[in-house]
Amino acid sequence: MAARRIAFYAPLKAPTHPTPSGDRRMARLLIRALETAGAQVELASDFRSYDGQGDAARQTALRTEGGIVADRLIGQYRALADGARPTAWFTYHLYHKAPDWIGPKVAKALKIPYLVAEASFAPKQAGGRWDLGHCATARAITAADCVFCLTRLDMACVRPLISTAHQLRFLPPFLDSQPFTRIQTEPAQAERNIRYGRAEIARRFGLDPERRWLLTVAMMRPGDKLRSYQRLGAALGCLGGNDWQLLVVGDGPARDQAVAALAPIRQNSDSNLILAGSLPLAQLPEIYAACDLYLWPGVGEAYGMAYLEAQAAGLPVVAGNERGVPDVVRHAETGLLTAPGDDAAFAAATRQLLDNTDLRHKLSSGARAFVRGERTVAAAAQSIGDALGEIMP
Repeated sequence: MAARRIAFYAPLKAPTHPTPSGDRRMARLLIRALETAGAQVELASDFRSYDGQGDAARQTALRTEGGIVADRLIGQYRALADGARPTAWFTYHLYHKAPDWIGPKVAKALKIPYLVAEASFAPKQAGGRWDLGHCATARAITAADCVFCLTRLDMACVRPLISTAHQLRFLPPFLDSQPFTRIQTEPAQAERNIRYGRAEIARRFGLDPERRWLLTVAMMRPGDKLRSYQRLGAALGCLGGNDWQLLVVGDGPARDQAVAALAPIRQNSDSNLILAGSLPLAQLPEIYAACDLYLWPGVGEAYGMAYLEAQAAGLPVVAGNERGVPDVVRHAETGLLTAPGDDAAFAAATRQLLDNTDLRHKLSSGARAFVRGERTVAAAAQSIGDALGEIMP
């Protein structure tokens, strides 16, 4: 079998972008999955096609710039020996605000398969401020030999654009679970590690070891993240009791608004809310493992990598049942999902898990099994490898 050489591109944010984000992280994970599947992957371009303002002039300029980048790549690739050229193009996360102006043109010129992952298509954007990107995304999806959808919601919107000659595959979100599961490897050692880690975390953040620890890990930025913080504050303001504390890991440009949104949590006691600020990813596994529940309403959440991190560490989740969340949290198996915007239901689900130790332990075991069995790099590599085997035999 000839070597599979994949040109990888992420129009929203390159995997080399200096600012950490879930989008950058998933791009890197997809590269790992492709490599695990036996492909050689190189980053084709770091050109960013994103326009967040709906500026038609900027979108036109980005289209022109993307075309120039595509022409340059076509020339570079054609100058290579046959065995050194890409044998497929792989674009991650294209949608109306960040269309792919490069991949379809390069793939067509080189006569190689064009594959995309996390393609989002919203018919309501037709004729709107991002119509140029919306139409370009529709053309790219239609041209793709294979489309990997990370959520069933995206899959339903993309399906009408996929011809019978092309593939549409469900590739659920995944992560490198090893950092989050290693503490669970040997039960006796794991118990000692958790006890030590809990004591250290209690000392570090001023948490009470006698209370249940609830955890939230999320950026503090305007939009859906801030709305989730508002829902979280309102819900936990209804929770009552002094047998719990919420540890929040996160920071960002909307910090002041997020902290204000969480104010209802302090109505019983100032100590119910602990703000840890932003922490490096490497420090999070021990924090997850030491806590008891993971909470995040997930307003407008595409899927949420933190849900998978929490479950990998054995944390049951309480979340809103919306958008891509049901694709990463299984109700009554790995956590509890409540109706979007129902703060009382969110509080009731949290209280149920605080009071019901057996259910909490059952969901904890289910969460670990779910991630280990289905949401690993190896599982994603198998799915991607199967598709590559059909498209590039």
